[in-house]
Amino acid sequence: MTSSFSNLSLAEPLARAVAEMGYETMTPIQEQAIPVVLQGKDVMGAAQTGTGKTAAFALPLLQRMMKHENPSTSPARHPVRALVLLPTRELAVQVAEQVKLYAKYTNLNSAVVFGGMDMKPQTLELKKGVEVLVATPGRLLDHIEAKNTVLNQVEYVVLDEADRMLDIGFLPDLQRILSYLPKQRITLLFSATFSPEIKRLAASFLQDPVTIEVARSNATAANVEQHFYSVGADDKRRALHQILKARGMKQAFVFVNSKLGCAKLARSLEREGLKTTALHGDKSQDERLKALESFKSGEVDLLVCTDVAARGLDIKDVPAVFNFDVPFNAEDYVHRIGRTGRAGASGLAVSFVAGSDQRLVADIEKLIKTKIELEPMEFEEDTPRISQQGRINDGRRMYRDGEEDGALLPESQQPRERTERRERREYLPHRQPAASRDPFFDRPYEPSAAPDAQPSWEAAAKGGAARSGVSANIKPKKKIAALFKSS
Repeated sequence: MTSSFSNLSLAEPLARAVAEMGYETMTPIQEQAIPVVLQGKDVMGAAQTGTGKTAAFALPLLQRMMKHENPSTSPARHPVRALVLLPTRELAVQVAEQVKLYAKYTNLNSAVVFGGMDMKPQTLELKKGVEVLVATPGRLLDHIEAKNTVLNQVEYVVLDEADRMLDIGFLPDLQRILSYLPKQRITLLFSATFSPEIKRLAASFLQDPVTIEVARSNATAANVEQHFYSVGADDKRRALHQILKARGMKQAFVFVNSKLGCAKLARSLEREGLKTTALHGDKSQDERLKALESFKSGEVDLLVCTDVAARGLDIKDVPAVFNFDVPFNAEDYVHRIGRTGRAGASGLAVSFVAGSDQRLVADIEKLIKTKIELEPMEFEEDTPRISQQGRINDGRRMYRDGEEDGALLPESQQPRERTERRERREYLPHRQPAASRDPFFDRPYEPSAAPDAQPSWEAAAKGGAARSGVSANIKPKKKIAALFKSS
């Protein structure tokens, strides 16, 4: 077994593409999985996220499919032979891009289909014929039902991030998709964590698989520095600002638990002077792709996201991950912090723990089998205090953030008009209330001239005479002629 790509005996087109991409030494999952897949065996692989799982299954599958390579333009000569299923659109796009790079010098076609976009362009691409199809389960079923693709010649199936697919309820879709495939096939299952549900899934779909586990199950990467700070809900943004400043960080992931919280936090951080974009499930596919592209290119400093970005996204050289909210699911913590410290680089993972998060922290501690020590957060004097209601306190005055430009600037650097408005608001003499419109309410109380006078509401309705025992507010009964006399 070798650790060098040059000694893998890959086909010349694949070897050339790998060399161009700068691949030299294989990661542990690649070193163990590639030879097994080349032998045509089922694999159940577990590895920490960011260790090169895509190359671990894509390169040996492309190598085995080289015997089917042909330059024909006929769709019939390019049936789907390898199917790669992933839980999210972002992962599907990322894996498809990698596969296309590996196969750029071959005649093996690849395509990607996922939801959130029009089916017509995807249909046109499928009709041309593809050997490698990367897909999310829901959209693939749409194409199968529309007869846009046929899977009766599939030889290889890859279930990547299988635990995530189970978490979001894709098991029925997976069972339907696999029912369309030939019984004789090679199945590869990759996951960052091995749960009992994953093992049951593997027992159902894999035949005598080779288990490859390059790290302890549910373990976090050793090269990621982890900190848990005890921070109140009102101080989380202040703590985020201080750590970014103290460490001199240019980019970071910021994870929250809800879509609404993601959008609100991104807007607040943008107003506070940080280049920020949001990524969550309610955004359209175009918006999600633009957000990722701007973060990858360095146009954006912070990517505020939900767990839709916690799995498999490969963005290199991201120095830190912030858990603004402690994840509800302990396994998501492993995936979140896997966005940093990729490919052997060092990384930082910071979690802000409020008082109500103690149970969630205990679940993480149990999962990763590591004692978690909560650290107190000591704020510097020059760090503005930002409340949960969106108020910024610079130590002298408190004002609402985002109302005017320069919300986080010290008072000496605030715009002149803003300073003058604040001075007028705070130092002008107290204004007297406006005069009452009705002078009657300004008159002092005057007792009645006749203390024994009868109240007006008991006065008689007619002529001012009082009716004994009957209020003037009660209408008298109307006299109606009787048709029959009572006995």
